[in-house]
Amino acid sequence: MFEMLFVHWHVDPVIFHLGGMELRWYSLLFVSGFILGWYIFRYFFRREQIDENLLDSLLFTLLIATIVGARLGHCLFYQPDYYLGSWEGFLELFMPWKGGLASHGGTIALLIAMAWYARKYGRKNDFDFVWLIDHLCIAVAFAGAFIRLGNLFNSEIYGDVTNLPWGFIFDLRGETEPKHPTQLYEAGCYLLLGLFLMGLYRMKLDKVYRGTFIGLFFIGCFGARFLIEFIKEPQVGFEEGMALNMGQLLSIPFILLGIGFLVYAWKKKLPARAVHPQKPARTETHYAHAK
Repeated sequence: MFEMLFVHWHVDPVIFHLGGMELRWYSLLFVSGFILGWYIFRYFFRREQIDENLLDSLLFTLLIATIVGARLGHCLFYQPDYYLGSWEGFLELFMPWKGGLASHGGTIALLIAMAWYARKYGRKNDFDFVWLIDHLCIAVAFAGAFIRLGNLFNSEIYGDVTNLPWGFIFDLRGETEPKHPTQLYEAGCYLLLGLFLMGLYRMKLDKVYRGTFIGLFFIGCFGARFLIEFIKEPQVGFEEGMALNMGQLLSIPFILLGIGFLVYAWKKKLPARAVHPQKPARTETHYAHAK
């Protein structure tokens, strides 16, 4: 007989305190995902000759939309009775630092924000809504991996009991049995998805159609989320006894939307690369020297 090996996870979610303020791992990883996204988009803009002055306004729009959408998504999808049931709860709608962000809500808000952004800046810079979210999803895949690592440092959103040797015992939550580290499962899936999409972009940009990247992203991201939810603990009480939990129900429309984008790409056959009728074409060799 041998003793089963598990991971006793007892990491303080706070990196350090400074007076009355604190820096948390989740916050650091959340912001790091956006910083990485800024550099990824700078690469996209330089390669496809999009005005780099748009980067800062794009980052600001993404940050606001993500926080507002993810917060509203959590409050309205998972705990509407609390947040809409009293003035105290309603006021906490505007306090994301108290915890509670939902990726599905963030995704919906990002789509709305990018539709606005494309309408405001796209026509004069030769891109449209589908081009924008086609590129955005690559950066979001990496940011999603960072955010799930932040959930791990917060010892939250983990799975059911497991006998697998990589099970985590979340001591800070008072757990005594090993649970599936579903944060790591999701982070790994998002990282692999981001690497795949980035590789496809780098090597096949001129051979794929607009809508392909976002279609693959929705299917891969929310397909993985749908499957991993089977081994997650219920996040809220009303999920007990449900055949599919809220995370799975919300994932299904995005998977279908991903299929829809692939159909759109196949039917429209628009180039994934930004097209500038008024600019001379720039070769990949020229781009390599410009870097």
